[in-house]
Amino acid sequence: MGVRDPLARGLLIAVALATSLGSGCARGQHALIVTTTDVIAKTSPCGCHTPKGGFARRAAFLDSLRAARNDVLVLDAGGFFPVVEDERDAGAFTLASMGRMGTAAAGVGPNELRFGYSYLREHARAAGVALLAANVERRDTRAPAFERWRVYRAGGVAVGVFGLMPEGADLGPARDSLESTSPVAAARAAVDSLRAAGAQVTILLSQLGQPMGDSLAARVPGIDLFVAGGGMVPTREKGRRIGQTVVLEGGAQGWEAGVAEVWPGARGAPARIDARAIVLGPEYAMQPAMAASVKAFEDSLNAKLRARDAAYAPARPGGPQGAHFLGMFSCVNCHASEYAQWQTSAHAHAWKTLADQQKESTPSCVPCHVTGHGKPGGYRTADDASRFGNVQCEACHGMGTDHEVWKAHGNRVAEATCRGCHTPTTSPTFSMALYCPHVLHSPPPGLQPLPESPAARLMRAGREPHGR
Repeated sequence: MGVRDPLARGLLIAVALATSLGSGCARGQHALIVTTTDVIAKTSPCGCHTPKGGFARRAAFLDSLRAARNDVLVLDAGGFFPVVEDERDAGAFTLASMGRMGTAAAGVGPNELRFGYSYLREHARAAGVALLAANVERRDTRAPAFERWRVYRAGGVAVGVFGLMPEGADLGPARDSLESTSPVAAARAAVDSLRAAGAQVTILLSQLGQPMGDSLAARVPGIDLFVAGGGMVPTREKGRRIGQTVVLEGGAQGWEAGVAEVWPGARGAPARIDARAIVLGPEYAMQPAMAASVKAFEDSLNAKLRARDAAYAPARPGGPQGAHFLGMFSCVNCHASEYAQWQTSAHAHAWKTLADQQKESTPSCVPCHVTGHGKPGGYRTADDASRFGNVQCEACHGMGTDHEVWKAHGNRVAEATCRGCHTPTTSPTFSMALYCPHVLHSPPPGLQPLPESPAARLMRAGREPHGR
């Protein structure tokens, strides 16, 4: 009899994974390395067609691995801070959550310094997460700004770990006091130091990006596992080799976890490594305690953003000048039947999906759930939801003040208009032929509803499909 509960099924999958990873172990020492990279403080599953990632899902995944294995070492390659200035609090929460999930060490990228050197160090220290950067120095003394490297024990294996970022990177508020130097020279020095300290396996936590990272892996011998990050790094299901180095790519936005089974080589020989990226989709469980923590944090952050928006939203004396949005109620008087049909569509409930999850101020979500976001006369803050919430008439047909222009162009909606929100990530099955009949104001008779997406199923069940 099959397991129908997706949470229970996810637990079984994770345990089976842990068991299968260990089943090929030869006698002797081995370790399981679990990695993430470029998470950019995405605390909840993404709002994609198939919701992936999120802290609660990652925490449950790690719990399952640790229940089956006693040799797990968790690392992050950097890029874990938010990329939006308004979400400063998410940086501290992310580090605290990494600590709760048992992340031993994290690399440092330029983005980690966007709120300052002291802010990063203070919250990493509180979380118990070691920060590693072999090529970041203080400008005045040339002393290391972070630990250059560390050696950990996992499953009896001495695992040496170091981090790198690009040379000359813009370090934000810390640019006057810190400097990033040559990653190649720093990598060679770190590998030599780690080997001298007894490391049997060396791991690089990289924020170099793909071209620079591939070049370094080819030029610096002695790196066993290269955890790739730094933006524009594609996810690959399995690790790839550059010389004797295995490159593990996967984990952006927390959608995947990298897992690498490592057996140290005998007498200085390269380590044997089986590396892959595991997609953390809806079939994996969510840890209840972390889910509750994330929900409380996101509610608090979004309440703060809503209060800020309300306090600083400029007034609209006399309304906007020139072409601008009017709101759907300017359309209803002449287009009552079209309005009635629109109310039966998913577009008419787009704002509610945010409000139900208290995401009304989440920057990455709002633009596609409202009309005229940030444009003349259109949506600016949650106070405008009564007029511009949902995907209204003007979202497809253009500004109401340009009504005559719309008529002159044949009343056709360009595919590019739809694809502004229906991206390959959020709507991988999107096609005009499939989706357009569902928003036509005179839909064909007998039209069957679109298949329910995993995101919609989670929403209907009261679970969290949208990432911040």
